[in-house]
Amino acid sequence: MNSEGVTAAAPTRTAEWGEPRSRTVTWHDPLITAAGAMQRSGLETMEAIRDGLLPPPPIALLVQMGIGALEEGRVEFTCDVDESVYNPIGVVHGGLVCTLLDTVAGCAVHTTLPAGFGYTSIELKVNYLRAVHATSGPLTAVGTVVKPGRRVAFAEGEVRDASGRTVATATSSLLVFPLPPA
Repeated sequence: MNSEGVTAAAPTRTAEWGEPRSRTVTWHDPLITAAGAMQRSGLETMEAIRDGLLPPPPIALLVQMGIGALEEGRVEFTCDVDESVYNPIGVVHGGLVCTLLDTVAGCAVHTTLPAGFGYTSIELKVNYLRAVHATSGPLTAVGTVVKPGRRVAFAEGEVRDASGRTVATATSSLLVFPLPPA
């Protein structure tokens, strides 16, 4: 916006930009999964998503995440990366890696909760250790519960690239609470 409050027009496409690229995302009603989670423990909910009994949350499809290994207090997810998640300097946006870490930390805590309980992040500290490129993936993220709790739980996460190199780590504190009836 200039000093007169007028927004400049977007730049016109040029031949140097090449052909446009696209990726389509489809998902199912997320409230189906939420309702299914009310009847299952956190671990059972995660298993039901992994096994296709409940639809995955839309964010998982948007950022191309999938569930790998599951056990109480530990989850492993994969994430395909491509240039659709690049930032302006030509590397995967750190927000994608942060989302992956937040997800595995939260889902690790979720695996420790009984039916009818949920969680939300209170704090997330991420350490980025190396840049991620489309050729770095797929990424593998592991979330582990450090200390479960009835009100607050603590977890950590690590993301590795396809070569096994750690690209980021995180620590997280999460609020645990009873879910309201639907």
